Amino acid sequence: MVILAVDTSGKNGSLGLVRFEGEIGRTLELLLLEGGAFSAQLIPQISALLVKQSLSKHQIDGFAVVSGPGSFTGLRVGLAAIKASAEILQKPIAAVSLLEVVARAAGTRGRMIAVLDAGRDDVYVGAYEFGADQACDPIEELLRIDELRAKVAGRAVITPDQTLADRLEADGLKVTLIPHPRADAVAGLGFEKIRNGEVVSPEALDATYIRRTDAEIMQSRKISR
Repeated sequence: MVILAVDTSGKNGSLGLVRFEGEIGRTLELLLLEGGAFSAQLIPQISALLVKQSLSKHQIDGFAVVSGPGSFTGLRVGLAAIKASAEILQKPIAAVSLLEVVARAAGTRGRMIAVLDAGRDDVYVGAYEFGADQACDPIEELLRIDELRAKVAGRAVITPDQTLADRLEADGLKVTLIPHPRADAVAGLGFEKIRNGEVVSPEALDATYIRRTDAEIMQSRKISR
């Protein structure tokens, strides 16, 4: 199975093509995308990637895309590209949480918390418990940094953000710093979801922002007046 994976959730992104044989994934190609130009880069880069691997678009068996949390604009670009591609090719889509990708990157079982910088002194937090077979009852939310300690409760804390890790460690939390996940890791989780039937249609694919947009906040304030 060949999975095309896309992550446009942050300042920079990545695009990956991974072939899975049984449980083993082999990265065919991994491209880094510069932030601020996803809309101009994404489709041409996908085409160039397929040409380089001598594959046609019809040889893609499924798509994995980061659906959040992250940049509002960046997420919309990645999701729009995958929606259109999957609709045309009639291939399955796995919507992947970047928080879960971060948590899984630790490579351990048990209870853990993935943390990403959300700006404005907030953090995106994903609480997971990985058992023998799968993640159980994940909880993803937006918290103030000073609220995080109460959520940790003995869980391992994982983040790819050095600045955030330093701040959390200064607050007395034990943090595991990992490299920022790339599209090949997104493809790995997407492959599991597709294999387990956890897919979404192009029409149902949507971003999981966790934080509301500024427009939504302003609208809710108007309604409450």
